Amino acid sequence: MPKAKETVLEIDLKALKHNFEYIKSKLKADTKILAVVKAFAYGSDANTIANYLQDMKIDYFAVAYVNEGIALREAGIKTPILVLHPQPINFHALINHCLEPSLYSTKVLDEFIAVASEEKQSNYPVHIKFNTGLNRLGFSYNDVYSITTKLHETNVVKVKSLFSHLAASEDLNEKEFTLQQINSFKEIAHRFSKKLGYQPMLHLTNTSGIINYPEAHLDMVRAGIGLYGFGNASEIDKHLIPIASLKSVISQIHNIKKGETVGYNRAYESGGYEKTATIPIGHADGIGRQYGNQKGFVTINNQRAPIIGNVCMDMIMVNITGIDCHEGDEVIIFGQDPNASQFAETGNTISYEIITAISQRVKRSFLNR
Repeated sequence: MPKAKETVLEIDLKALKHNFEYIKSKLKADTKILAVVKAFAYGSDANTIANYLQDMKIDYFAVAYVNEGIALREAGIKTPILVLHPQPINFHALINHCLEPSLYSTKVLDEFIAVASEEKQSNYPVHIKFNTGLNRLGFSYNDVYSITTKLHETNVVKVKSLFSHLAASEDLNEKEFTLQQINSFKEIAHRFSKKLGYQPMLHLTNTSGIINYPEAHLDMVRAGIGLYGFGNASEIDKHLIPIASLKSVISQIHNIKKGETVGYNRAYESGGYEKTATIPIGHADGIGRQYGNQKGFVTINNQRAPIIGNVCMDMIMVNITGIDCHEGDEVIIFGQDPNASQFAETGNTISYEIITAISQRVKRSFLNR
């Protein structure tokens, strides 16, 4: 693998394939897989990831917002796309690009039916979301009658699926609560389908749910973070491969004396003769200020170099005292070891935040295309 010559996010498509196949191995042959590719495919590259998965015959995609779905359509994605949090102002655009909305409240349901009527649609596919305990988005059990009544009064939409979202599927200490959610959703789905007169597709589990609750796989599962190499638990992580490695280079090396300071606000003071390296990546690239002042670190020639001083917009400085390195050498922020989850822990956060925060100005490079 060639050494980095600039700040770059390397994305390994072979690792993506491995993760997809691992997740698929946990399912029955007829269980569909929805790939969540919101937020630039968790900070990587949504167009490339989606096209790769489409070639692997993925059943569905999900994005958060309509503009994300439009971008996928413009990149050649033909697979069905569920929009998890559509805004009514974008309903016309959603329909024009054959995207499928999650409808989660009476207001959103009424507005979509009105727009679909204006667009002269018939049996337009929609997905009805129920809240079973996450208390974020979704109808309640008590809404089943009113929703099905509205649906019987129109033929402009047709329910493609019913779904909900588990709140703590990765935490086995919350197993009782998760099982309660699963049972609640099954009760809702049974009542809803009976009143509707046909059986929509059902889906409930995220990555942790896929692994921990096989009884809840239902008709389809939603794979998000697992596709990108993380499973929210060490036992799951060892079966997955992180697809993204964030790398950079040493721009300049400084020799500083005792009492000299480094960076804005003179936040770091040398305790003696030390060597520092400046790296061209900063908080505008997704490395937040919380990683500064010796909390975070980078890896240079297999040795850890702590980030010293405050993280700048475009640069970080690290202590390379005792590390044999030179200007132009490769720097690894995260990859396989340490991975993004381990790096994120130094900033008291999680893998989701660090990988989705990587700026779009950081070059993306693809391996094993």
